[in-house]
Amino acid sequence: MERIAVCPGSFDPITNGHVDIIKRGARIFDRIYVCVLNNSAKKALFSVEERLKLIKDATKEIGNVHVDAYNGLLVDYAKKVNAQVILRGLRAVSDFEYEMRITAMNKKLNEEVDTFFIMTKKEYSFLSSSIVKEVAKYNGDISDLVPPSVERALKEKFGKL
Repeated sequence: MERIAVCPGSFDPITNGHVDIIKRGARIFDRIYVCVLNNSAKKALFSVEERLKLIKDATKEIGNVHVDAYNGLLVDYAKKVNAQVILRGLRAVSDFEYEMRITAMNKKLNEEVDTFFIMTKKEYSFLSSSIVKEVAKYNGDISDLVPPSVERALKEKFGKL
């Protein structure tokens, strides 16, 4: 049986922390769907189409990764692509508490799907898309935090090119 995972997120934008989790997951699972989900609680800087393009560029070297978008419940998307697992990265205890609530609800909605957590590498433990956007907005150095295409896109968004 093919082991399929969904790695969901808003990815606004994708960071090197995200890419690390995706790469590590790609060694464990036969196929990973990186799925941009619309988070109505967040105001996005990049459109869904822009995020898809940036994710595709950042993961192009990983052969078993597929990039997609979905507007709906994550468990419904997982069922659509026959995924048995939701792949999530954890940075800190605060992430764990949030993720446990989401995991419990996903399990209630679909008992067939499990959640698989990967701890982030220590160099990415502080990293979030929000922090990257804030640093980029004020022309700070983000070159070691995001893929080159994301750095360029952020500089374009903030008129720093």
